[in-house]
Amino acid sequence: MAAGTRGRMTKRTVTRSVPRGPRGDRLALLGVYLNDHLAGATFGTQLARRLAKNPVDAASGDTLRTLATEITADRAALLRLMKDLGIRARGYKAGAGWAAEKIGRLKRNRRLLSRSPLSPLLELEALRLGVAGKAAGWRTLRELAETDARLDAARLDDLLGRADRQAETLEQLRVRQAAESFRTA
Repeated sequence: MAAGTRGRMTKRTVTRSVPRGPRGDRLALLGVYLNDHLAGATFGTQLARRLAKNPVDAASGDTLRTLATEITADRAALLRLMKDLGIRARGYKAGAGWAAEKIGRLKRNRRLLSRSPLSPLLELEALRLGVAGKAAGWRTLRELAETDARLDAARLDDLLGRADRQAETLEQLRVRQAAESFRTA
């Protein structure tokens, strides 16, 4: 009971979004986990779009646009999975991912008003790491699909396969960009 404004006691209503007990605790933890992945997916989507808009060369432009489209679709797939599991997307987590990508642009790169030749390399590495994290999340959900009928194992296998292809493509782009960034005249 809590004290009311006029000295009387009133009941406080406490609502929980998940059931009490071990099952509810696991669902709450899964909600935290997936919302953290949503923050990462939001960061990755913004970064992929940025790289696609500013490709280093024409050869990588089409590849980066395709990756940006896929990464955006992967974020949407995560949101659908969360909905299927009854997990509410936390806007502040997605907002934090969005803000982190914007703040990441402010890195010290020895250039004040222009992009450093190092920026694309660091951005490709960050995106590559993000895709590895996404793949880990898909693997976790794939394991849960063995005992949770709300999760489509075949769909998760497809998402995991796409993440693996994205990681391979990003690694090829990263290696090429590293050679370009550090090439001496």
